[in-house]
This record gives sequence, C-alpha cells and structure tokens, in this order.
Amino acid sequence: MFISDCRREFYDVIVSQRVLLLVASDVDALCACKILQALFQCDHVQYTLVPVSGWQELETAFLEHKDQFKYFVLINCGANVDLLEILQPEEDTCFFVCDSHRPINVVNVYNDTQIKLLVKQDDDLDVPAYDDIFRDEEDEEEDSENESDGPEPSEKRRRFEEDVIERTMKRRQRREWEARRREILFDYEQYEYHGTSSAMVMFDLAWVMSKDLNDMLWWAIVGLTDQWVQDKITQMKYVTDIGILQRHVSRHNHRNEDEENSLSIDCMRIAFEYDLRLALYQHWSLYESLCNTSYTSASLKLWSVQGQKRLQEFLADMGLPLKQVKQKFNSMDMSLKENLREMIEESANKFGMKDLRVQTFSIHFGFKNKFSASDIVYATASLMESIEKEGPETTNFIKALDSLSRGNLDKLHQGLDLAKKQLCAIQQTVASCICTNLVISQGPFLYCALMEGTPDVKLFSKPVSLCLLSKYLLKSFVCSTKNKRCKLLPLIMAAPMDVEQGTVIMVGIPPETESSDKKNFFGRAFEKAADSTNSRTLHNHFDMSIIELKTEDRSKFLDALISLLS
Repeated sequence: MFISDCRREFYDVIVSQRVLLLVASDVDALCACKILQALFQCDHVQYTLVPVSGWQELETAFLEHKDQFKYFVLINCGANVDLLEILQPEEDTCFFVCDSHRPINVVNVYNDTQIKLLVKQDDDLDVPAYDDIFRDEEDEEEDSENESDGPEPSEKRRRFEEDVIERTMKRRQRREWEARRREILFDYEQYEYHGTSSAMVMFDLAWVMSKDLNDMLWWAIVGLTDQWVQDKITQMKYVTDIGILQRHVSRHNHRNEDEENSLSIDCMRIAFEYDLRLALYQHWSLYESLCNTSYTSASLKLWSVQGQKRLQEFLADMGLPLKQVKQKFNSMDMSLKENLREMIEESANKFGMKDLRVQTFSIHFGFKNKFSASDIVYATASLMESIEKEGPETTNFIKALDSLSRGNLDKLHQGLDLAKKQLCAIQQTVASCICTNLVISQGPFLYCALMEGTPDVKLFSKPVSLCLLSKYLLKSFVCSTKNKRCKLLPLIMAAPMDVEQGTVIMVGIPPETESSDKKNFFGRAFEKAADSTNSRTLHNHFDMSIIELKTEDRSKFLDALISLLS
C-alpha cells in the first residue's frame, strides 16, 4: 500500500518502537540510511542496522530478527518482489519499504495491512488496476462449487442445461480474464527501471517534519548523484530532481553572501554549480581524469594511437602545457584554474564533446575541503566494494557509511584513492576488450566475457564495479564501431565470480541511445532463459538484471537468450 502521509503513517508509527533497518549495498541506500539515522537520533528511536547485499541475506536477517521486531524498514530492497511470499512473516509484522527499484510488485501495492510503500507521489508508476489482477474469493468459490456439483436428475434437465451453459460461459470468462491478466502483468513487469532516489524520499520526510539539516540535504544530493553516475535515471529525471534540491540548497545556504550573517569558514556550505563531467579531477591530475572518465575517453577513443594524438591536440587547443595538466589539480597555476572550465568547454565543443558541462552541487568546509557530489559517490562505492579483506563482511559497509560523515575525512580520502584505482582498472579493461575484439555481436545483443587471469578481474566480480565497466565498455564500443546496427544493441557482460565453485556473474544493460529511457528488459529475459534450459542460476541481486550462473551452463543459457530475444 502506498503511504500518502509519510510523517503520520510511517514516522509517528515507528517512533515509539524498536525498528530493524535492512539496507541494501548501494550509495543511495546508504544516504537514505544516514538521513533516517539522524532523524532517529533526534527522537531517540531504538533501531538495529543490518546491511543486506542480496535476497539471501535479506531472508537470513529477517529469520534471525523476526521474533525481536515487529517493524522492519527496508531501504532500496523489497519493492520489486512479493515480500510476503518470500519472507512468510507473522500477521502482526509490518514492513516499510523505501525502494527506488521499479516496477513495484502488485501484491505489495494492494496489501493494506503489512506492506507500506514510501514512494514519491509524483512518480509515474502505471500500476495495473486491482480488478485486472485479482478476483474476489467469492467468485472463485462459486466457480469451484458449480464445477463440483454432481449430475442433475433427468426431470430437471432443462435447468441442468442452463447451468451447463452458464458454467461454460463463466469458465470462458475466467480463461479470458486470466489471459488478459497475464498480458497486463507481462507489460507491467517486462522492464526494470528506477524511480526517485530513496535518499530524496527520506529528505522529504525530514523536511515535512521541519528537521532537515544541511547534512541531510547533502546526503539527498549524493543519493541522486549516485543514480546519475550509475546511469539509472534519464537526464530529464536528473535535471528535474536537481531543480527540486536546488531550492532546498538556496533555503539552507543563503547566508553565505550576506556579510553580516556570514558563516564561519568551518561551517558546511553547499553550492549549486555547472561543473565539468570529469571524474575526481579536483583530487587527481587533469590529464589522468581526462584519460579515465568514460565520456572523454570514449569520445576521443583514447585506447588507440589516433585517440592519444587527439588528446594532445585537445590540450594544445586549450593552451594548457603538459607539465601543468599532469601535476595534481591543486598544484596547477591559479591563473589557469580560474578560467579552466570555460577553456575546456570551448575546446570540447570543437572535438564533439558537447555534454562536458553538468549541473551538480559541491560541498565546502574549512579552507581545504571541497568535494563535488560525484567525488563522494565514487569514493563511497569503492569503499563498499573494496576487495581488500579486513575483518567481517560488514566492514566495508560500515566504512562506506562512515565516509559520508564530515568527521571521517581519512576514510573519504581512502575511498578517493580506491576510486582512482577502480577507474584506471575500468579504462584499461575497456581498452583491452576493444583492442582484442572481445565484444562480439550475438544477434539481438552484444556479448563480452572477461577471462580468469585478466588484470583486476577480482574487482569485477562485484556488481557495482561490473555495471560501471559494462556501461563504460558499451559507450566506448558504440564510439569505436562502424556497424550502425551494433550501435543500437544492448550488452551482456560476464566475469568470473568464484573460481572454486565455477560461477560467473552476468549483467545485462540497455542500448546506448540518445532516446534511452534506461529501462532494462534483461531481468525477465534471464529468468525465462534459465527456466527453459534448467541452467543453474542464482537471482540473488536486488537488480534483476544481475545474476550468478554456473560456468558450464553459460553456452546453453546464452543460446536460449538469443532465441528468446531474436
């Protein structure tokens, strides 16, 4: 059931209870969690936080805690499956689900007692009508009673014949209704996509309660930026949501210009700005950022000798000496940095990079600390998927969560260093895949498999890293291929998951087209292909388009996908 008043129907209900928070492993979920934790701290709400990276962990966490808690808050997990069927909870258990995954399961939508959905009201959900999906139990019983009636005596033949005709009509109507239901559900569930960021939904709650702080606003910004960096939402949706947050930023940070009421330099300030679409450039060198950002790397085709020449021409056109662009951005001459954005934009237009400017926000506190929202996204995601083994499995989650607080700058800088390594690994892998023709057209889709022994292959056994690699690779492949048909195809990418168990992780991403609505059909396609071939797959991820598969079943699984999508 959709909640219309988050304060009354959600927060006021749980504020006097003990709550279990189940939080997915993505940056938007972490930001939503931070906002909710801050609200809980204000009102002294008792809660337990459990990170969950997939359906199996969600079920395990629920089974472990179901006797101690009646109220469960699920962040970025649980909306797109039938929760009651999976978890089999007691009747007095209540789930509050704040999840950006779409489409929302229809059983969750129409369950009035146990499932409460925290969704932004403006989201276009297109949920089918209740009568198209569910039939009343009375109708069902009546049909079954009619069907179980024995033969009528001969003197009541006429009535019996009328009954038979009526029963036949009812059966036919039922079959037609079921066929229509299947069609409606198929249309509704066919594509997977994302709605409004969960962090923004939680910030709205804080705002309605007049408890919104600048920190909470910053987490909402990072949550939205995560969706944009991971390519989960359209440019239109991003710009619309940026506009909503910009009004909040103006409200919270308007004192900066007023000298009488100006803030101390140590206070946190958020600023809206048009920034360059270059990854981590303020914490790196401009040269390395240009080389390792997917947009510039793909546009200039930096994996080729010709591309490297174009990069030199691009820098020469801006009039930037190599010595300056190859040193740390902080150490560049102030005279160059002052007009850098205008210089880069002007030259980028000549080299076909018209979208190098992006609307975003930055945060300032103290003299030295300035971060853009995308810096935080890259750093936090890298900490969460760090492959360095340190203690229990939840260590990375806690580190990533801590890095979002201003007091933990050491963890944030550690995340930035990891993010640089991750981006370098992605670009090197993209270059080797294109140069060695590893991207193959399989008919209805492109396919690329990383082999065991590939450099950094362990990093790409993690879902977020593999998705980023897939999106960067598809962007670069579209720029490099001359085949017009291939430019319109989606991509399936596979990487070794667990060598001992013989499994691969596979992700499917939609085509790279300008009109792309970011809707992904691979989730349902993977399920059907696995069912039809009895492939040993594990659909454990909250994103349906990411699966784990036994290596020996891969060829029959791909054959089934080709015939299904052809």
